[in-house]
Amino acid sequence: MKPTIRFATPADAELILHFIRGLAEYEHESGAVAATPALIRSQMEQPQPPFECLIAEHDGEPAGFALFFRNYSTWSGRPGLYLEDFFVPEHFRGRGVGKALFQRMAQLVVERGWARMEWAVLDWNHPAHGFYRSHGAVAKDEWTVWRLDGDALVRVARD
Repeated sequence: MKPTIRFATPADAELILHFIRGLAEYEHESGAVAATPALIRSQMEQPQPPFECLIAEHDGEPAGFALFFRNYSTWSGRPGLYLEDFFVPEHFRGRGVGKALFQRMAQLVVERGWARMEWAVLDWNHPAHGFYRSHGAVAKDEWTVWRLDGDALVRVARD
């Protein structure tokens, strides 16, 4: 059976957090998740939520998620989709769940007239690299992701 894809609602906050924790475990960062169902729910209930989320279901069972938000390309002068989290639990892999989620995100980008999809992938995650390449995605190896957070962020904000 083909997976179904739907937009998440605030009632899915627990499920979204379940998938976020699954992804964190897969990425060997289980202790890094600080989000709570209440936080996710309250953000989704805002007039302009900071993210959108797709839920995949296979035979009526939650089978994966894709959490994304709008970014912007100054060069193209158009918005884009930034894929923050994309996760399919191992027992659902190989059943078309990831493909269905990825395809739905691409459809949203095209429907909305946006320019592109972007995301980051850990260097060691070769299964993800292969998945994305098989769909025509290209790694931007000449770019390095940078991050400012925690104490360093506070220090810069203060100085």
